[in-house]
Parts: sequence; structure tokens; C-alpha cells
Amino acid sequence: KITLIILTILGLTFLGLRQYVIINTKKHSPEATVSYVKDQAELKVFYNRPYKKGRKVFGGIVTFGRTWRTGANEATTFETSKDIFIANKILPKGKYTLWTVPNKKEWEVIFNSKMYMWGVKTGSGKASRDPSFDYLNLQIPVAKIDTSIEQFTILFKEINGSIKLLLTWDKIEIIIPIRID
Repeated sequence: KITLIILTILGLTFLGLRQYVIINTKKHSPEATVSYVKDQAELKVFYNRPYKKGRKVFGGIVTFGRTWRTGANEATTFETSKDIFIANKILPKGKYTLWTVPNKKEWEVIFNSKMYMWGVKTGSGKASRDPSFDYLNLQIPVAKIDTSIEQFTILFKEINGSIKLLLTWDKIEIIIPIRID
């Protein structure tokens, strides 16, 4: 009986500590969902938005040449209700995790068909992504911007009549072209 009580107390303590860590982590990188609806298609991105906080972002807290979860905490997800074209390559309707490999001149943008509980493997700091589930890989050039953006931002924007998915942080912007047929 005493062992059962001790195990119950330890289990509840563990769950409480886990929830406390998650809540405190979310304060520093809050969740966001952005969506775009047009022509009976809905596109949606769920991600966590870290802050720069005076740190060097690219080539610093986000390592060049290494897979990034494209945000913080959970793996970023991209969902489409219709088949779409991203940089003239088809992405079937469904839900994907969105990964990037930042580099100075271009980024690899990866749509992976597997869902992951967390964006990095516990204890290693390496991305949870399993490349065998990569569905679409793209090379997107880096665009420099004049204003430093404090908080990582993903948004959909219509530019010259076409849809773009923008990934913006610090003085870097990645512009991913999307077409709905």
C-alpha cells in the first residue's frame, strides 16, 4: 500500500513538473496558427514563435547547415485541404511537418509526411525529422530585409496575385511560392 502511494505521488509530481515546463516554455515561444483560404482551399500552419532577445539568430541559435524545426517546441505543421503546387512541385492535400535547413544564401525547405510530438530529440538537440518521410524538398533563396524582426513569424501573403508563404526572423526572409489550381 505504501509503495502504491509513493508511486502515485511520484507520478503526479512528474506530470505536474512536465506541465510546468511546457507552460514556461510556451511563454518564451508562444504558439500561433496562420491560415489562408481561397478557391475552396484552406492552408494552415501551426508553429511556435521564439524571440531574438539580442541573440545572433542565423549562424547562432539556428545553426547553418543543420535541420531546424522551423520555430520552437513542437514540430511546425503545414496543412492543405487541396492539392497545391509549391515552387511548381505538387503537394497533395494533407498534413505535413515543415522543416528547414538554413544556409547563408539559400534554405532547404522540407515537407515531411510524418507527425512528431516534439521538434527535437530529447537530450540531443537534433531535429526529430526522419528524412525517409520527406515528401517534398525545395531550395529557396534567402532574401535580406532592412528591419530586424524580433519574433519569428510565418504568414501567408498575396504578392502580385500569387500566394507566398513567408518565414521571417531577424533580417532574413524566405519566400515560398504556392499555387492553387
